[in-house]
Amino acid sequence: MSKRKSTCAVLAAVALIGTVTGCGSDSGKAGDKGSVKLGLALSTLNNPFFVEMKKGAEAEAKSAGAELSVQDAQDDASQQANQIQNFTSQNMKSIIINPVDSDAAGPSVKAANNAGIPVVAVDRTVNKAEVATTVASDNVSGGQKAAQALAKELGEQGSILVLRGQPGTSASRERGKGFMSAIKKYPGIKIVGKQAANFDRAKGLDVTTNLLQSHPGVTGVFAENDEMALGAIKALGGRAGKDVKVVGFDGTPDGFKAVKKGTMHTSIAQQPAALGKMAVRNALRKVEGSDPEAQIKVPVVPVNARNVEKYS
Repeated sequence: MSKRKSTCAVLAAVALIGTVTGCGSDSGKAGDKGSVKLGLALSTLNNPFFVEMKKGAEAEAKSAGAELSVQDAQDDASQQANQIQNFTSQNMKSIIINPVDSDAAGPSVKAANNAGIPVVAVDRTVNKAEVATTVASDNVSGGQKAAQALAKELGEQGSILVLRGQPGTSASRERGKGFMSAIKKYPGIKIVGKQAANFDRAKGLDVTTNLLQSHPGVTGVFAENDEMALGAIKALGGRAGKDVKVVGFDGTPDGFKAVKKGTMHTSIAQQPAALGKMAVRNALRKVEGSDPEAQIKVPVVPVNARNVEKYS
């Protein structure tokens, strides 16, 4: 089976999974005594996207009769390294990591490799270490779609700000790569300000406020996630959605609310619950002796006023 067909098969299987309520605790567990033990290390739970990812992972673990322990790194790479080390010492059958920093995660994942524990990366990849697979949205394609949506809404003319995500993450790097490659096709659009806001709403507000002081005449904003986009919208006030068009990325509930309200033009929607489910499913496949595809890409969808009701 080709890589494309195999990946599509996985996506189709995910679509057949029934809705199962996840555990509420950060260390939520599912399954019976003696079941396969998995560890899930998330970059943060202070973001609705990763809360949904956690729910999807817990639902899949419960469905499979596996035991899942979830840890929140609170966007602290050193704390996450300790969590991975703890999972390794606890002899988890497999570890799933959503890295705070793709480079910083390498040493602790390598230690798990040396202990014979397979690691699955989700949403962001891990550098300089071995992972059984990386389950992620097609971030490059998503970045391109964001550029196309913003350019179309601006009539291919204007000056824009770009809010970058967490430095060192593959998600930020790939979304930025896709956006930049596509926006270059519109010579009438100029990027006048670009700065990291770490995927955080409050930082998105602060960064946008500062950039607007130097560039008050901007007509568009691209933020590499909805949280930063929502911060930008707050900074723009009454200009958001009118004088200034905002495009985000993730398809969070708050992002969709902003799309409905008209303050956010488009959110490039991911499927966080599906990412969590597929990460657990492929971790279990590896434990059972099967080798998943090296890269499993989940499609993203531009959501705007015309189709937001379908996805929200």
